[in-house]
Order: sequence, then C-alpha cells, then structure tokens
Amino acid sequence: MTELECNLPINACCGPRSSAFKVEEFANDYLNLALSVPPAATHIHNELQSKLVNIPGGFFDMGARSSTFPDDFDSPRRKVKVSSFQISPTCVTNAEFANFVAATGYRTVAEHEGWSFVFYLLLRKEESWPISPPGLPWWRKVEGAFWGAPEGDGSSWLCKSDHPAVHISWFDAIAYCTWIGLRLPWEAQWERAARGGLSRQKFPWGNSIMPDGCHAMNTWQGVFPETNSAEDGFFGTAPVTSFKPNAFGLWNMTGNVWEWVGDYFGQPPVFTKLPLINPHGPETGQWRVQRGGSFLCHESYCDRYHVYSRTRNDPDSSTSNSGFRVAYSETSA
Repeated sequence: MTELECNLPINACCGPRSSAFKVEEFANDYLNLALSVPPAATHIHNELQSKLVNIPGGFFDMGARSSTFPDDFDSPRRKVKVSSFQISPTCVTNAEFANFVAATGYRTVAEHEGWSFVFYLLLRKEESWPISPPGLPWWRKVEGAFWGAPEGDGSSWLCKSDHPAVHISWFDAIAYCTWIGLRLPWEAQWERAARGGLSRQKFPWGNSIMPDGCHAMNTWQGVFPETNSAEDGFFGTAPVTSFKPNAFGLWNMTGNVWEWVGDYFGQPPVFTKLPLINPHGPETGQWRVQRGGSFLCHESYCDRYHVYSRTRNDPDSSTSNSGFRVAYSETSA
C-alpha cells in the first residue's frame, strides 16, 4: 500500500460523503418526502413484482475470511440463515426511474441540493468543475448533476435508458420502493442473492476475477484514477444486463454501481457457533450500507468488488456510481 493509499478516506474510490459540503442536516425532511410518495397503480406494482427472482431460503456463510479493509467490517465469516425472498434481477434502470418520476413528480436529493458528485473523467469539461471533496481529487461537485443529467447540464439519461439510474441517494431509493410497494433488500439477503448458491467464493461465478480469461463484471482497468483502458467494454456504467447473470439469474451483483441496502452500517454481530436468523444491521446509525462495488473499483488498492464487499455512506449522498435494486418478502425478514 502506497503513502497515497494510506492517506485516503476509507471509501475513497467508492463515493464521497455529502457531509463534506453540507452544513445543515435535512435527513428527516428527505425521509418524509420519500415516505409520502403516492403508491403506484396496482397493475404497475404487479408487473414489476412479477419480474422479481425467487431466492430460496437457507444457510450460507456470510462475509470474508479476513478483511482487506478492517473498517469495512466484512469479516469474519459467520453462518447465516435467511428466509426465502424475491429480488429484482437488475438494478433499477434510468427508464424505470423515469417512469417513477413521471408518475409522482418526485425530485431527488441531488435536485433539491442542486448538485451531485461526478467522477472527473466522465465530465466533458472537467476543468469547469474545480471543487473536489477533501482528499478526493477525482470526484467533482457538479452543479445540475442528478439522475436525469448524470454529468450535469447538457447531459441526459436518454441514451442510457437501460443503464442503472445513478446519483441516487438512499432516501431516493426508499422513495421508489414506497411508490412501487417493495423495499430495499436487507444486507444478508443481498449477499445470499449475490453468491448465486455458491459457497465461500469471491464472485458470483467463482474465485477467478476473469473466468476463462474473460471480463465478467464492469470495473476499472488501467491505472486508477488517471487511465481507464475500458478493456471490459465500458468506461462508465454498463447496461444492467451486461455480462452473464449468476446462477440465480441476477445481473451485475458485483461491479457497475454500488447498491444501497436497507441496513444501517455497523460491526457484524459477535461471532457465535449458532447461525444468525434473518439478521439486520444496527437499529440506528449515521451511515447506510452499500454493496457490490462499482465501475471505479480496482485491484491496485480498492478491490471492493466481491460478493462480501461493503462500504458506507450518508443516506443523502449521491454519486455517479450509486444505484439500487428492490426486493420483497412475505414478512419483514
């Protein structure tokens, strides 16, 4: 690990925190807005729910044997049992989020704030946006950036309708879930789904980062953060059905965009020999959990692109590599 890496914030490549530029907290306001979204018509809810994938309940080993980044609390492995549930096969796309906005008039946190964080190499005129979060020169605070204009004024989601909706805060994800009558997956559910039935493997397909010498997910190739050779075929986000789905039929559970889940961030429960049953995170906290890594993850120092990888961020933070997928279960488990 280089001196630069040692001095970087814990989630340096994952996404900057909104608190770097926000003096006042509006969490209750944003949550109230999210929960006040009117419900979708029944046929819309039923159509979307019919596309969800059934994930069988059962036992699995959650977490990593040891942590590359101890503050991520992604280890030790612990035996977990989850009940059966359903999860969307892909992240929510721009087209799907646009339908939600058209139906409800919802405005995201980035729209209320008037800006969001954009990775600098995605900007056509990067020099126009000089402000970066402390210690993160590859991120820019871009006025006018939000899900519908992902690189700021003059950009549009229309040419990326099948890409994941980005610049989505945790509150925005909750708003979508409120509308469609579903919810965010719990972290244990997300990892159960991501593993695709495999045991103690690093990726949804096994342990090799490039099975059969082929790229299997959208991450960074080259020298981060200066050069991305895009050998996997994508410079930024990829369409949600890129690469191959895992054995459960789920696409891009690692790489592409970080995915919000329902849990607060915190240390895992104290290890015991007894399995944890439908575990949730802490009851309160400052941060929410994101899973799966993104197109910015790179093995040089931030290889958070495994099925057990996790990071944290403020629930009102939005970035050009943050999205979500939805879930459902008969109970609150």
